[in-house]
Amino acid sequence: MPTTQRPDPPYRVIAAEIRARIESGELRPGDRVPSIRQIAQRWGVAVATATRAAAVLREQGLVEPRVGAGTVVSAADPRESPRPAGGPAKRTRLLQAAIAIADVEGIEAVSIRRLGASLGVRPMSLYQSITSKDELLMQMADHVFGEVTLPTEGPGGWREKLEFIARAEWELCRRHPWLPKTVSFERPLFAPNMMAHTEWVLGALDGLGLSMEIRMREALTIHLIAVAGGSSPAEEDYPGNGTGMGSHDWSPTPRVRERKTVDRTRFPLLSAVRQGTAQDLEGLFEYGLARHLDGVAAMLADRSKRSHTGTE
Repeated sequence: MPTTQRPDPPYRVIAAEIRARIESGELRPGDRVPSIRQIAQRWGVAVATATRAAAVLREQGLVEPRVGAGTVVSAADPRESPRPAGGPAKRTRLLQAAIAIADVEGIEAVSIRRLGASLGVRPMSLYQSITSKDELLMQMADHVFGEVTLPTEGPGGWREKLEFIARAEWELCRRHPWLPKTVSFERPLFAPNMMAHTEWVLGALDGLGLSMEIRMREALTIHLIAVAGGSSPAEEDYPGNGTGMGSHDWSPTPRVRERKTVDRTRFPLLSAVRQGTAQDLEGLFEYGLARHLDGVAAMLADRSKRSHTGTE
């Protein structure tokens, strides 16, 4: 009985098209490849789908990030790349391979065995660089936090600085949907790049008369706003999973929508809410961030007022 072959998911189709341009010589080593935003616009797909396409290219060794240039075609043919050597270079390549797998398939797909297959080495040899999966996840998260270039001064005043860091971390969570699963506020990770983010926020609050305890709580709150918002796409289980579609690419059939219509009699206020409001994660993130910073501004204004009246 003939079988119908399922078409490749959109993200793999896009990755294959870009790979063909690289292998044909149209895109040469060092040339910039389309960014995630450009992929989304050119192919008419969601950012989540574009992110997966970019991750496939990284996993295949075809592209690499370059400071100041974005993502470029790798200098060497990945089929001729040397096997991982010892030292920092081996660890970096290992982490990049693990991140590429997690970006495409989720954090659960990352294992020492899978990494060994991806890198073309014996899995046991990787234990020279990594002792456990927990350590691997921590180093993956720290490596990703290092993608953000933290400016020495930063933009504007304290509010602009906090907006900058919050949006940078939000983008990290959108680019790497598995990242929120590795961040714990009960068991903080003492990792250099992650600690640099916290240090930067503490510095952004210099000169405001806030105690170090309040400044630390503010730093953690900013992290929490970004990570909590970014955790939603990673946790959702929608019918498009495994197809390369983001949750906002998929929409239920009219019959499913009909079953999920809010009962206007029982919930008159909920039924009046514009459809899609709850699914607008970026809008929710921006709203939560703005209202939180409004609260910080009110706190600072109150402290200043009490200081001038001598009531503090």
